[in-house]
Amino acid sequence: MLRLAYGTVLKGMRMIRWTLLFFAAATVPTLGQTADLDIVRVGGGPTITATVARVNGIFRKYGIEIQSSTSSSSESFRAKLANGDVDIIDNGLDNAVALRLSGVDVVIVTGSRLAEQELIAQPEIKSANDLRGKTVIVDATNTQAALLLKKILSLSGLKPGVDYQLKPVGTRRLPEMRAHKEYAAAMLSGTTAIVAKREGFVSVGASWKLIGPLLYYGAFTRRQWARDHADLLSRYIAANIEAQHWILLPANKAKVIEIIMNSGDAKIPADVAAEAYAGMVKGPGALTEDLRFDVSAFKNFLKLRAEVEDSWGGSPPSADEFYDLSYYDKARARMSKSQ
Repeated sequence: MLRLAYGTVLKGMRMIRWTLLFFAAATVPTLGQTADLDIVRVGGGPTITATVARVNGIFRKYGIEIQSSTSSSSESFRAKLANGDVDIIDNGLDNAVALRLSGVDVVIVTGSRLAEQELIAQPEIKSANDLRGKTVIVDATNTQAALLLKKILSLSGLKPGVDYQLKPVGTRRLPEMRAHKEYAAAMLSGTTAIVAKREGFVSVGASWKLIGPLLYYGAFTRRQWARDHADLLSRYIAANIEAQHWILLPANKAKVIEIIMNSGDAKIPADVAAEAYAGMVKGPGALTEDLRFDVSAFKNFLKLRAEVEDSWGGSPPSADEFYDLSYYDKARARMSKSQ
């Protein structure tokens, strides 16, 4: 649910940021562990809430064991959900919309964070206008980061395929920009954006300033799986909400920063982790209260896709066909009874 990553802990890219920490935790024996836990297969890479819920025994409290998998691109983990190889995706909600557009009946069950993407460019780039004639890189050409990029550049009169070229490279955009100076810019967020700017890359546009609030991250699943596993899904949501509460408690600040620092292949500097933590607590992409789905911010995303991609003939459909908050409501009710 919450991608700390999400703009808070992207050691290199969103899809791989929590994997090492999560799987390391999964190998540690825990008190009270039993063999009768219900398994939930989660794609998109472990989130910080999933990591905290695993380490602190919150998933076990709700009778759940998580099997987490990562992917090198959004197309890859979308395919896993469509094929039934994973049960839930915790990642960018634009992927749920993309699956719906491709004919896969998925439903969004939580929201967790607003977009806090920045257009990060090579040091010699001084403005969006300087990207004319350049190559910019994206995970995929039709996911939310790419839509944000296209919209930001359109504000400077730049059109994709005419004034600049889009190149899909998957999730590892900052490493690609380091290795290939001809890759002029990319949308980045969280610790990745923080590290990039400290390395001399420059921000030439912030999504929240130029476009406004857009719901970015959350959890979604196949609608039929949700119906068949309603109780399990509500327990999964409740565990993640409880983990979020722990993350946001001021008393746990140092522990959360330590988790961020150890979330990647290389240790993230303490000051970078602290800045990322501040962003998740209070900032343009701060965590939504109790993983609550922000309907208005989601509607803004649908409008963006309709405008930039001419999806649905340029007129966005009703937002409520994409989400079902009944599982979320059951999770909150379950938590209230247990308190």
